[in-house]
Amino acid sequence: MSSVILASASTDLARRVRLATGDDLFVLAPEQVPAGPAQLLALAQGSGQVRAVVIDVTASASADSALGLTERFQEQFPHVAVVIVTNAPDELALPALRAGARDLMEPSLPVEEIRWVLRRAVETRVGQGTVDSLDEQVVAGRVITVASPKGGVGKTTIATNLAVGLAGQSPQGTVLVDLDIQFGDVAAALDLEPTYTLADAVLGAGLRDVMGLKTLLTRHDSGLHVLCGVLSPAEADHVTAGHVSTIINLLKSEFRYVVLDTAPGLGEHTLAALDHTTDLLLVTSLDVPGVRGLRKELELLDELDLPPATRHVVVNMAERGTGLTVADVEATIDRKIDFSFPRSPKFLMSTNRGKPLLEERGRDRITKDLEAMVTRFSPIAVGTPQTRRRARHRGVAL
Repeated sequence: MSSVILASASTDLARRVRLATGDDLFVLAPEQVPAGPAQLLALAQGSGQVRAVVIDVTASASADSALGLTERFQEQFPHVAVVIVTNAPDELALPALRAGARDLMEPSLPVEEIRWVLRRAVETRVGQGTVDSLDEQVVAGRVITVASPKGGVGKTTIATNLAVGLAGQSPQGTVLVDLDIQFGDVAAALDLEPTYTLADAVLGAGLRDVMGLKTLLTRHDSGLHVLCGVLSPAEADHVTAGHVSTIINLLKSEFRYVVLDTAPGLGEHTLAALDHTTDLLLVTSLDVPGVRGLRKELELLDELDLPPATRHVVVNMAERGTGLTVADVEATIDRKIDFSFPRSPKFLMSTNRGKPLLEERGRDRITKDLEAMVTRFSPIAVGTPQTRRRARHRGVAL
């Protein structure tokens, strides 16, 4: 990565940013930061071409000076991406957007997350054509679409647990979008009361750029960002397949993981989502209508050569004595099942409480099975908070 300037009094933050950027980092105390961008860049002469400036305002009484400097960078040096470190991202999001900040990040982010934030900030500036292309290839986030041929199979429960599990490893890099356009209930499954919804994104200015869209996201306690579904089916009439495509395109440029919870079947919104999908998670219940629907959907995807090539099949609510087994499903669809979750009152209870099982990190079998599913999409194994603390102590980026 190119040279980065960090303005912070925190030696711990400086250490993590240095690890994230290599050794190509110029650090100065907040009181040493000049009022003008040109003077700040001059201080870092000899550190290489500056592509990003990180300003830490967590210990400041006011963020006004940081926002003022950000605005001047936007006017005078638009090729330099400004990232603001704050412990109040929700409050600062809109002012930072207006000032021209490329992103916000919390001071406790692990090294791998800092690396992701800075890379996305710099690459987006490159994408706007303000500087020459970086040597590194622009990396888009992983888009995981959770779908099913019919409703009532626990698709939203799977999607919310997957998203919360990924957010445990990438708290600032994971977003969940409710694309069950008319009757989505992601907000209820996560016990959220959103200020903004999908309708606000398509009717307002949320689709102009990713920072505008991020101001409309709801923050979950796990660190997960959520674009909640519309409040009434009538609002769904305004959401088109083109809107869905634009939203996903913006979010995958910013987030490492984009999880999409879709409506049953293959409607136009789901088809638009598939154009961006890297991984398709198909969910069925262990019953004849569900399995037949799954087979038809897989056949249709193959017949129309629809993306993605990477598909994962989940059998949910599996139980004995129903006349069907997982082996029967595999024989019907002519492929192996990737994940099978038993019918469990814990699943239903967690959904009714708005607390995904992976948020509470139990030690039961179904929680371990869910953790295994998350591991399929993430290179770092999911563990308990104690496991993650031990990993950090060993220097492993989580």
